[in-house]
Amino acid sequence: MTITSAVVRNWKKLLAATAVGIAAAGAVGIAHSDGPAETSDWRAAWAVPMQLPSEGFEPNWSTDGFADQTVRQVVRVTGGGTEARITLSNRYGADRLQINAATIARTSQAAAVAPETIRPLRFGGAESVTIAPGEAATSDAAELRLAPFESATVTLYLPARTGPATFHAQGYATSYRAGGDHAGDTGGAAFTETTHSWYYLSDLQVTGGRKPVGTVVAFGDSITDGYGAGNDTNHRYPDLLADRLAEAGAPRVVLNSGIGGNLVRNDSPWFGDSALKRFARDVIAKPGVSSVVILAGLNDVGFSEIDLPTYKPNPAVSVDELIKGYRELIAKAHQAGISAIGATLLPMQGAEYYTDTSAAKIRLLNEWIRTSGEYDAVVDFNAALADPADPERLAPAFDSGDHKHPNAAGYAAMAAAIDLKTL
Repeated sequence: MTITSAVVRNWKKLLAATAVGIAAAGAVGIAHSDGPAETSDWRAAWAVPMQLPSEGFEPNWSTDGFADQTVRQVVRVTGGGTEARITLSNRYGADRLQINAATIARTSQAAAVAPETIRPLRFGGAESVTIAPGEAATSDAAELRLAPFESATVTLYLPARTGPATFHAQGYATSYRAGGDHAGDTGGAAFTETTHSWYYLSDLQVTGGRKPVGTVVAFGDSITDGYGAGNDTNHRYPDLLADRLAEAGAPRVVLNSGIGGNLVRNDSPWFGDSALKRFARDVIAKPGVSSVVILAGLNDVGFSEIDLPTYKPNPAVSVDELIKGYRELIAKAHQAGISAIGATLLPMQGAEYYTDTSAAKIRLLNEWIRTSGEYDAVVDFNAALADPADPERLAPAFDSGDHKHPNAAGYAAMAAAIDLKTL
């Protein structure tokens, strides 16, 4: 998606015409539900898919929301620059979201930031912003030098009751909360509550500095999201892929667009919009994307094999239906000029939804991914992580313990299995 110069001129005129009202009442978020608009100057450094408020896999703050509280969140960028901006999403909010203060800084340790780097974030020149339900707002540029693989801390003060919060459940990174306004704090003493989810923050973009060639998006479910990698380790397979690219002298921004439990063909109140529905905003709308690694379908195969409330909807999805879904994702990527790399599904014998039926589907799907020729390239995660003594199982050295998700060594093996030339 490209914005024409005429649209940019009109947008600037709109901001200028409303500047007085914005300064007096706080900025109103401009509706752009697919995230920040792409321009030639801004590029992705970090992004995460947004989800409906839910109880998630561990306690989080999404269903209760916030009131007179400050949320501090830490993200690791895989691309650097000299200026930064963020996007805040109220996609699934039922009420207007009011942010009275926001800051960004380089992370020091835990909830503390490097004091000399803390910068206020403004929205259309105002310190505050109000975002309508279903919309998003992108901040103005803040002068902040970030290096690739450095962590940035974004802090939001939420003065009014927000209602349930748009969030990303499985962040595997510690987020912090304090009562009152602590957006400008450089220390972490006030931030006494923690979870491992991200709230409202969907994108961090940078400009200036060295511009890497082509962004890679890892798209999928909990195995892409990083279940089993550990909190605050940055050891998900997309993290390790970015590390590997840099070590090879071919640095690339790698964005993680995984959602735990995500389905190819069905929306889920717990596990996000379907892969088909969210692909446009979580892949195509990100600036500079040149390739996407698609690892999806394991939950479509497995949910129908067991009856748990969290695994609803769980209709039986056929191999043909999933292949049709893969073809739709490939077509969407190609229409946007993005190379589509297909990833085979991991073995899962011993997992809770492994049955003869689900195992047969996995074998057929993987055969199609490997041999159909419809993807631009294939990465065989199944072969890389299978137990040589029993290919239906994850190798014990790569098993997190649930026989379905890799551990840290398994995620390293996944990153190592990707032929960097295909990216």
